[in-house]
Amino acid sequence: MIRSKIALAARLAPLVALASPALSQEPPKSAPSPNEIVDAAPASDWVKIAPRDLLVMTLAPAADGSTRKVVIQLMPAPFSLGWVDNIRTLARDHWYDGIAVVRVQDNYVVQWGDPNGEDPAKAKPLPKGLKVMSEGDYASPVPPPSAKSPRAPAIGFAHVLDAYAPATGFTLTGWPVGSDGKMWWPVHCYGMVGVGRNYSPDTGTGAELYTVIGTPPRHLDRNIALVGRVIEGMEFLSSLPRGHGPLGFYQDPAKRVPILSVRLASDLPAAEQPHYEYLSTESQAFAKYADARANRRDPFFIHPAGGADICNIPVPVRPVPAG
Repeated sequence: MIRSKIALAARLAPLVALASPALSQEPPKSAPSPNEIVDAAPASDWVKIAPRDLLVMTLAPAADGSTRKVVIQLMPAPFSLGWVDNIRTLARDHWYDGIAVVRVQDNYVVQWGDPNGEDPAKAKPLPKGLKVMSEGDYASPVPPPSAKSPRAPAIGFAHVLDAYAPATGFTLTGWPVGSDGKMWWPVHCYGMVGVGRNYSPDTGTGAELYTVIGTPPRHLDRNIALVGRVIEGMEFLSSLPRGHGPLGFYQDPAKRVPILSVRLASDLPAAEQPHYEYLSTESQAFAKYADARANRRDPFFIHPAGGADICNIPVPVRPVPAG
């Protein structure tokens, strides 16, 4: 459990860190909720997400004919670079068009890919030039405090009790990660998107993807590549009927949900491009928000929890008008 106050001091590098408050302090009864803190954050605390980092996935219409669109923010450097590059290649090649949601396992994941992917005679041919990654690419070296390269964003950690990592925190580019002091890696929180794979040494290409729809399966950290997170349309995936085959795969092909298209936002016509921004994890607003998530002081709550795990502090993301 993280302790409740946000500090702007680092053990490893410039950071957003989680530290301990004075427990005797009496919280004000009129303290704002986390959502109120986010709503009050100044425009200068928000960071635009580049269109090339947004993946727009359109599912077949719902039973009532309504559109179902899911937007995924792709992982930034230095994490999962080869897989993310492959995903951009697959999207630009329109390879994902016509595949389907093939698995929905309750309190676990929704998975999509080629329904015939396990049959070499029927599998959809992959584009040429896809990168092949190793198990060592699931984590990256922690950059030194003096690193200036955009491929080495700074991060900081505080004392955290976590069953899956000696320390957890947020990158300055807005992603939850774990670290052992030498390496750092993205963590499996709700809505995170990962790459399906077979048994090791296979690491997956990015042709088969999944998103977490239940309790964060942190045991998957460093065992599967994480490549992004769903930032809009999660309800269209989490509400799908559960599969009744092994691991939640659909036994009846008719139950699969077709995927009509997957496009990088930067490849869409300007009028169709979605625009989003996230609350900077370097900002004072995020520090207040994270503290409020760890210790709810707004009127509904009687006892502040005294902490929150890393997945209980989702980084706020919001849609914005073009321009």
